Amino acid sequence: MTEPTRAVAQGTFDLLHPGHIHYLEEAATYADELHVIVARRANVTHKEPPILSDRQRQETVGALGVVDAAHRGHPEDIFVPIEQIDPDVIVLGHDQHHDAAAISETLADRGIDCEIERASTREPSHDAELLSSRAIIDRILKQRG
Repeated sequence: MTEPTRAVAQGTFDLLHPGHIHYLEEAATYADELHVIVARRANVTHKEPPILSDRQRQETVGALGVVDAAHRGHPEDIFVPIEQIDPDVIVLGHDQHHDAAAISETLADRGIDCEIERASTREPSHDAELLSSRAIIDRILKQRG
């Protein structure tokens, strides 16, 4: 019996929305299992820190049927969970700031052999649909702030 293939998706996943669902559903098509790494609040430095706790975001993502396992990121080294999961492919979100070439180089330096893919963009299905946590927060502040 062959081992199942594993895909990894990663992100902050604060205030889960249809854009996240699109990303995770697409990432799941790359392998038999989808593992999701949820960034720790302390490691989110490229944007505002998440509203929800690390644990709540992990539990929410893990409850999605498309996700086989949800993991919290490592506090110091973002590649530790990758080493533990040993994926066949890492699927980056369409708008994530990551440099795929730099990730591939680091993976190779660590002896991790996996592909890097980038998920497609999901366009809003209607005018009121929000596809970013920031847009959701902005609307809440505008309507209730």
